[in-house]
Formats: sequence, C-alpha cells, structure tokens
Amino acid sequence: MAGIKDVAAEAGVSVATVSRVLNDHPSVSAAARERVLAAVEALGYRPNAVARSLRTHQTRTLGLVISDVMNPYFTELARSVEEEARALGYSVIIGNADERPDLQDHHVTTLLDRRIDGLLVSPTDGGSPRMLDAARAGTPMVFVDRWIPGVDVPVVRSDGRTAVRDLVAHLYGLGHRRLAIIAGPAATTTGRERVDAFREALRAYGLPLPDGCIGQGDFQADSGRRVTEGFLDLPEPPEVVFAADNLMALGALDAVRARGLRIPEDIGLAAFDDIPWFVHTDPPVTAIAQPTGDLGRAAVRALVDRIEGRPGESVTLPARLVVRRSCGEPAPRPPAPRPPAPRSSVPRPPASEPPAPTQSPVHQSPVQRSTS
Repeated sequence: MAGIKDVAAEAGVSVATVSRVLNDHPSVSAAARERVLAAVEALGYRPNAVARSLRTHQTRTLGLVISDVMNPYFTELARSVEEEARALGYSVIIGNADERPDLQDHHVTTLLDRRIDGLLVSPTDGGSPRMLDAARAGTPMVFVDRWIPGVDVPVVRSDGRTAVRDLVAHLYGLGHRRLAIIAGPAATTTGRERVDAFREALRAYGLPLPDGCIGQGDFQADSGRRVTEGFLDLPEPPEVVFAADNLMALGALDAVRARGLRIPEDIGLAAFDDIPWFVHTDPPVTAIAQPTGDLGRAAVRALVDRIEGRPGESVTLPARLVVRRSCGEPAPRPPAPRPPAPRSSVPRPPASEPPAPTQSPVHQSPVQRSTS
C-alpha cells in the first residue's frame, strides 16, 4: 500500500508539500497541488484517519445515541442524521440505548473514547450520569427529540401540542367523548408533554380524563398491549385510545384484535409518530406525524456548528395530524367518473367500399322450423 513518501516521490515534491495539499493549505502552488493530486490518484493513496486526527484533533466523526433502534421513528431519524453528516463531511457511529440509562452511558463512554467530535443524544429515562457529565464538561452535544431541562445543550425537537389539539377536535367532531391515552414514561420529556397536551385539549371541550383512562406505558409494544387490555376491561371502555408512540399503538392494535373486536367499529385508535406501515393496516391509522427527516438534518447542522466554533441553535418544528380511518372517519368517496372525451369535429374520410361479392350469400333463418 502506497504511503505519503511514495506520493511525494511520484509527484517530485517534499513530504511536507504533500501534507499541505492533503490538508488544503493555501501556501501550495497550483502546479504542485495538481501533481500531488495526480500522484494520489495514480497510487491509490488513502490518508491515515487516525494519524490525521492526532494532528488536527478532529476525527470528522459524530456519535448518535438513540433510544430504541427497533422503533421506526428512530430508524428514520438515524438515516437522516447519517445522510446530512455525510453531506457535511462527517461519519456517524450509532449506539442503541434500548430505553436503558446504563446502555446509554456505555455508548457515550465508548464514543468519547473513540475521540468523536460531537454527540447527538435522545436521552432515555431522564438522562444518565456519564451523558450529563459529558454535557457539563463542554463536549459538543445536541439533544434530539427528547431533552433534559436545566442542561445547557441545544435541543432539536418537534412541537406536538397543536397537532394533539387538532386530533382531539377531530375526535370530538366525530362524536367521541370517552377518550383514553397510553402515555410514555413520565421520566421523559416527550412522555410528560404528550399527556399534558392531551389533557389540555380535552379540557377545552369540557371532557374529563379520569385516572382510569391514563395508562402508563414505556414506548414499547408490550406496554401498549397491556394498557389497552385494561381499558377494554373497564365498565365503560373508551371510544378511542390515543397511543403516545407508534410501538404502543401496535400493541394496542394487537390487544383489540385478540378480543375479537374491530377497529373502528368497536373502538377507535390514534397514534403519535406516524410511520409508513400505518397506511397498510386495516383500517389505516390516524396519526400525528413528526418531521423526522428535518429533525435529523437540523440536529446535525446544530452539532457541526458547535464543533466548528459557531453557536448551535435549538430548533422546534411543528408536528401535524394525518387523518385516516381508524377512528370512525367516513370512507373516502370514490372519484367521480370522467366525462366522455369530446368527439373530434374534424370529419373523418369515408370508409372504402368493400368489394362486391361474386355470388349472393345464402341467408338462413336463425331457427329452422320443421315441416310436416
């Protein structure tokens, strides 16, 4: 494998000149730069990333610690983070906390040991000691989706309050009055925020939210199933269950079908976090959609700003309600038939006459009658 000395010999320059070209130093002449780049291409030289990081104190690598890689929302978020980072010249190493603070600390420690330039974190269960230490020590960091109040770190998230109000108004308009929620962990900001928004929206319509209609989940499908089973056992089950994330909505769907019940005829279902497979369920699920791709891209830009010495700003983007048919919405009307195309006003040429038969055809009655 070619080294930097081989490139210098091929280009007829010093090793120092090659180093300046590779680090985009402005002191190199255009002719020398061209010879070095041609030698790099001809020899297939690849700079040593570890050695470069020791010189520049940068690895051009970001760490991303997400709460649950099995959650389609976080999968999409990770994809958008990786795409934006690549566009800005950075690589990404991903750690899955699996909603466990101890795993979150493990990934934070491992990533910092690898000399990453900055961290993107979706804090699980209110944070973890190692992550909080890193933030307070000045490690470039951005919270995405969730955040920890009182920690001076930029936050990139969506605001779902307006969308939750739109959902409750939609359900009220459909005639629903008994509504319940499967809440996320109270230790997370998103878990608390969505319950508060739901309660406020119900209060605006004079609707109660009894304790029996608030089920404590953990953003996992099993908790959605368990909470929904409890709702179905109530003397007056709710008319609609609102799951505060997509996996808990999946668990709720399983619980309803296990009882032989139908959605939305027997009970309605809505979810926070729209995901692609919601359109493929029967019926399709009404959901609140977060701008997941935009959140991931904005988080990377905020983190790179902090790494490169610029102030990283917090960003809040709006979520929106996507109405489908899981809450008793009327089925969409079939499209109206298209009117027939107008006939052309241009006269058609007369059809050619068929040639005259050489003999008269024999005509037979379609039914032959017998004679007696």
